[in-house]
Amino acid sequence: MSTHRYAVTTTWTGDRGTGTSGYRDYARDVSIRVAGKPELEASADRPFRGDPAKWNPEDMLMAALSECHLLSYLHAATTRGVVVTGYEDAAEGDMELAGNAGRFTRVVLRPRVVIAEEGMRQAAADAHHDAHEWCFIANSVAFPVEVRPEIVVA
Repeated sequence: MSTHRYAVTTTWTGDRGTGTSGYRDYARDVSIRVAGKPELEASADRPFRGDPAKWNPEDMLMAALSECHLLSYLHAATTRGVVVTGYEDAAEGDMELAGNAGRFTRVVLRPRVVIAEEGMRQAAADAHHDAHEWCFIANSVAFPVEVRPEIVVA
C-alpha cells in the first residue's frame, strides 16, 4: 500500500472591512491554491449568501466525483480493449439540509460514452463497473454514487 498526500491552501478573501461583525457583513469568497496550478476563485452557493458566478464546495465535490469516474473509466476501457472517442457526464447530486447542517444523500453520474465499434459495447459497459470500483473519490464519500451510463457507437 502506498500513501499519496495532497496539499491545498484556502484563503478567505471576503473581508469587506469589518470582518465577521455580522452575518451579512462579509463575503463568502475564497481563493484556493495548489502549488504549480492556477488559482481557483470560489465562494459559497447562492442560498448561503455566496457568489453564484464562482465555484462552490458542492460544485467541486460533484466535479471531483465526475472527473474521477471519467479518468478511471478511460483506464478501464483501455485495459478492456475499448476505444473511447467521446465522453460526457451530466452528473446530479441531492443534498438535504436540516437547520444549519446538511449532507449529500446521493450522486448520480450519467456518462454518455462514444465507442469506436459495436463489438466493444459489452466491454465498454463492464468498464464502468471497474471505474466505479477504482474511483478514489467515490470510495471516500459516505453516500451512494450511482452510475447510469449510455453507450453509443461512433
